Amino acid sequence: MERLFQSPTDPTFIQNPYRFYQRARALGDFVFWEDFDLPVATTHEAVNAVMKHRSLGRAMPAELKKTVPEALKPFYDIDDHSMLELEPPDHTRLRGLVLRAFTKGHLLHLGPQISQISDALIDEFPADPFDFLEAFAQKLPVIIIARFLGIPEEMGPELLAWSNAMVAMYQARRTPQIEAAAATAASEFSDYLSDYIDRRRAEPAGDLISELIAVETEGARLSGKELISTCILLLNAGHEATVHSLGKAVWHLADFPERALTIDPENIAATVEECLRFDPPLHMFTRYVYDPVTLLDQPFQRGDVVGCLLGSACRDDAVWPDGDVFDPFRMTRAHTAFGAGIHFCVGAPLARLELQIALPILFARCPNLRVAEPPRIANLYHFHGLEALQVQV
Repeated sequence: MERLFQSPTDPTFIQNPYRFYQRARALGDFVFWEDFDLPVATTHEAVNAVMKHRSLGRAMPAELKKTVPEALKPFYDIDDHSMLELEPPDHTRLRGLVLRAFTKGHLLHLGPQISQISDALIDEFPADPFDFLEAFAQKLPVIIIARFLGIPEEMGPELLAWSNAMVAMYQARRTPQIEAAAATAASEFSDYLSDYIDRRRAEPAGDLISELIAVETEGARLSGKELISTCILLLNAGHEATVHSLGKAVWHLADFPERALTIDPENIAATVEECLRFDPPLHMFTRYVYDPVTLLDQPFQRGDVVGCLLGSACRDDAVWPDGDVFDPFRMTRAHTAFGAGIHFCVGAPLARLELQIALPILFARCPNLRVAEPPRIANLYHFHGLEALQVQV
């Protein structure tokens, strides 16, 4: 296995990680990324192989677990009960409960709300250049996921702040200060939800939290900690990826020569898939090896950690010829922007729906929208999103 050095916080890499990915793919399905001290899957085939094989998973093997520092317990108390970090049977049980709410029928009623919120946010756009992320991309997803769960949307700013602090724990720039902020956010988030869930128990409504409370009460299939962790996971995942995807989609489409055609009702679904493929919101996820296994001629042992370079897999020329070219009219193929296997992003249908509805409304209402300043990618790796997107309408 070839070994590569590349700091994930290097400014040049942050702005364009795809050059590194291209170099890594040329060396094989797997390379050893020295800066992370782990092997990583680079190609579409390899990433799918790692994510779908049952000898690998998200839950850490027992012998690798270390004592959590007291100061970080509020964060890991939530993390340890998150279905994102669990394997069957607990993962199957929790995911099955949540998927009840993410059916097509449940999501359809959100369509008019996405349209209404989009129009309302656009009504507030100033005439002078402004940050699209702040004015639209950050607001729409958090309002939608709050309504879906049943949390008052006026809590949006607090939800964003808590979420941003917590997901920073997964970023390469993690520091003791970031850890302290994440623990504080986790504690405050958990306290808020615990109190709110108690109120919802007394006054249930037609939202996801009420549905999960009913399951907890009637079937004892959901513990209190699991309920809180599930709500936090859905709130964090339900807006984080969509914020990044919305911002970058507008960036790539703003000056696209055939933009009007890309957002046509017949093409918008394919356009959204190309936006996600070309510039996915999450660039790396990891898996633990549970049993000795060989994937694409590469052997792994129990306890190994393997990284999946989603950002690299989505640009694999073997699947998408000229993968580094943004082409909304290319043939649509299944990509790994939302992962693969049993941990495939449960909120992917909602994220797709938001993009498919919001982008046509945005460009129809703002036909002269243009990017006012060259945007910069934020130092968020493993996530991949913009610092800001200054636009003029």
